Amino acid sequence: MTPEMVMSLAYQGMKVTLLLAGPLLLTALALGLLVSLFQAATQINEQTLSFIPKMLGVFGVMVLAGPWLLKLITNFTTELFHNIPLMLG
Repeated sequence: MTPEMVMSLAYQGMKVTLLLAGPLLLTALALGLLVSLFQAATQINEQTLSFIPKMLGVFGVMVLAGPWLLKLITNFTTELFHNIPLMLG
């Protein structure tokens, strides 16, 4: 296994990780910001208020983007398993 193969595999792994986590994290970030702005405008200082919108938003994104996310990780894993003989020899 050459250093180029290792770097390519690490790059692909990080890219897949960002593509998998990105939509969920960005949704949670955006909803947290919106709830924080709402709390600041109304002066409601309830700590647990932001959890329900974040949970619902992340769940909604998982439902909408789930098939794409599953296809992405399945393709990466399949490609990884198919390339094992190339990595060994």
